[in-house]
Amino acid sequence: MSVTAGPPSTDPHHDTTTDSLRTPVREVLRPHAEDAFAAELAALAARDDRPRPARWNLSPWAVATYLLGGTLPDGTVITPKYVGPRRVVEVAVSTLATDRALLLLGVPGTAKTWVSEHLAAAVSGDSTLLVQGTAGTPEESIRYGWNYAQLLAHGPSRDALVPSPVMRAMAEGRTARVEELTRIPADVQDTLITVLSEKTLPIPELGQEVQAVPGFTLIATANDRDRGVNELSSALRRRFNTVVLPLPDSVEAEVDIVARRVDQIGRSLDLPTAPRGADEIRRVVTVFRELRDGVTVDGRTRVKSPSGTLSPAEAISVVTGGLALAAHFGDGVLRAGDVAAGLLGAVIRDPASDRVVWQEYLEAVVRERDGWTDFYRACREVSA
Repeated sequence: MSVTAGPPSTDPHHDTTTDSLRTPVREVLRPHAEDAFAAELAALAARDDRPRPARWNLSPWAVATYLLGGTLPDGTVITPKYVGPRRVVEVAVSTLATDRALLLLGVPGTAKTWVSEHLAAAVSGDSTLLVQGTAGTPEESIRYGWNYAQLLAHGPSRDALVPSPVMRAMAEGRTARVEELTRIPADVQDTLITVLSEKTLPIPELGQEVQAVPGFTLIATANDRDRGVNELSSALRRRFNTVVLPLPDSVEAEVDIVARRVDQIGRSLDLPTAPRGADEIRRVVTVFRELRDGVTVDGRTRVKSPSGTLSPAEAISVVTGGLALAAHFGDGVLRAGDVAAGLLGAVIRDPASDRVVWQEYLEAVVRERDGWTDFYRACREVSA
């Protein structure tokens, strides 16, 4: 939940620390989805006359429209949040409308977290009930913890219990999110089994339990490059309906994704729009796709692939960094030299093997490509 600041105090003895934490929504660096797209969500809710599952803010059809974009009968434009196969979104939304949990699976940069956040925002109006998975995620992050001052003073009680995001979602009929599920230790992962199968969370210290109310859903994400880190047990995997988010199937689709996100990020950072930005975005996306696929876009030349994933998310980072260079150290026009350094850093993750792959690609492909002379020179300069 975002907190809006009041006017600054003129009292010279006033403690400004509290005011500094009260940041208006419009001033935060990255608003939650339900805040950033509040107008679109409200427009969809006002015109949504289809059946809604219990405690859903929108019908499944409206949730899919929110993610995929469209134009409402009154002319309101809903911007796409996800560019990809419509059926993928429909299956994900349909899963949430049942009693099954949803697992979004894919390589890094396929917008798993982005889709998870927007699904939660559209379904329950709150994307903040989040467990971030890491190797150190404790069981308390999924179940509950304790306020130890209360625990020592009064013993175990509901007042001393600190609910996890999952417990809150169960009690309030909202959507919980678990990011990077396979990064979480296996024994901690398995605390979800009872939650997902029995829709209950026991509290043995109190002889009580929290039962999920209608509207409770859970969305998890997992990176399929993390196989072998903490594989899901078969018992837990059965509790999920898995939806694989694919990489963009064409250059045009990937360019569109990168351009949209770069524009959104650029506006939030007050970066100027780049008059020639589309040209450099297309070049970065083309390089990433060719190195990722191991073949040039025309299918004529085989190339080696580096160790990195070279996903759309990394392309967005490269272009955004280039925009910052162009804005602060150039004339505001995005050029090859602005993206070359970021591109080099994205491609070369292993200094030994990846550098060889990159040099061979520059000489065999980029150097020979019509209209890419400036790009070749810029990349050669930063690679030297």
